[in-house]
Amino acid sequence: MAGSVQILGTGQLLTLSRRMRTAGGPRLRQNFSRRVRRAAEPLHRDLQQAIRTQPLVSEGRKAGKRGGPSPTTRPLRATLAGGVRISVRSGANPGARIWIDRDRLPADLRNMPWVINDGRVRHPVFGNRKRWATQWARPSGWWPRTVEAGTPRMRAEVERILGDVRRDLT
Repeated sequence: MAGSVQILGTGQLLTLSRRMRTAGGPRLRQNFSRRVRRAAEPLHRDLQQAIRTQPLVSEGRKAGKRGGPSPTTRPLRATLAGGVRISVRSGANPGARIWIDRDRLPADLRNMPWVINDGRVRHPVFGNRKRWATQWARPSGWWPRTVEAGTPRMRAEVERILGDVRRDLT
């Protein structure tokens, strides 16, 4: 299920956040936030690339069936990739979060990242709600596969940042 990736609220991050507030000042917090964002950006780019390159396969047009131009000119995968967001917090609940912002997607595509993640996309043929087609996202699970591949790198980088900031504070 597509959702959000979060590295938040671990004991080390909370303790470090409190110590930064008292000892480090805003410059140290900004530096910490910038470095955590940089650690999360490769996973963010990987998720955007994964949805841009996710193949959607259909059965093809049957003999005697008609086709036509698409009723929309917007590129589906690029639009979905634009909805993948990243945020970093250094306050009470410090960490990085990568998620799909449904508000950045058009109203008719708000559920599409989850539908593609499930592997079966059923839609009306060229907007005709009397005729439906099914397309398959193969392999399914673009979100969890990408997150699973990128999370260890992100966690290792955050651990390195925590060590650096901890050294600066002592």
